[in-house]
Amino acid sequence: MTMQADLLSPPVNYAVVQLPERNYPGVVVQGDTLRSLQKQVELMERLLDTGQLEDLAGEIEDLKEQLFGALTYFERICSERGITLPY
Repeated sequence: MTMQADLLSPPVNYAVVQLPERNYPGVVVQGDTLRSLQKQVELMERLLDTGQLEDLAGEIEDLKEQLFGALTYFERICSERGITLPY
């Protein structure tokens, strides 16, 4: 059996794809981007453990902006394709 995902957006750090047998598209995160996000969370944990709350707040804001960017991109691609959002 051959299954194929449909690429709905240009292949950037966050690509929107439609997987077979799924009602809604998903977001593919490049491996290096995923690793970077994971390392950022590890840094956030260290900052919390050492009480560096100002630096932690900065990292949280950065992560929030990255996730907001990916979500906004996902929503724009869905809108352009006439796909209703799953939420």
